[in-house]
Amino acid sequence: MSLIPSGVILPPPLVYLSFVACAWGLTKWVPLDLPQYGLLPFIGWGSIAAGIFLMVWAALEMYRHRTTINPYGKPSSLLQTGPFRFSRNPIYLADTLIYCGIALLLDSLWPWLLLPLLILCVQRTVIVHEEHLLTRLFGDDYRAYRRHVRRWF
Repeated sequence: MSLIPSGVILPPPLVYLSFVACAWGLTKWVPLDLPQYGLLPFIGWGSIAAGIFLMVWAALEMYRHRTTINPYGKPSSLLQTGPFRFSRNPIYLADTLIYCGIALLLDSLWPWLLLPLLILCVQRTVIVHEEHLLTRLFGDDYRAYRRHVRRWF
């Protein structure tokens, strides 16, 4: 039995923020510190910066092609340029890079333990819905795109 009713799509930023909040709470409640390594904060901020760059690049590509960035919206075109050449979901990949950066800044093992569940949640609540919609809208073009471009990277 699913905790999420069929057909309900959670806003992706809410999914990521919920997992960050959960990881932060677990870090405070039951600390599981990462081994100390002086470069972790720099790597964390680098991951956040890379995520923001990727997100802006994908959003600009969507704007350039005049299609929606809203996961509830109806896309007007199948993007295969910019970051969409490498990932079918560059914005969720960007969100995950930002999450990983925050995980490093939290200096805790909890966000890393929650990461597989986060990815599964995003795939099951958002990506599957979007893939069904794109298949309905773009048919064989989308199926061909799926064959040569990975979901995440």
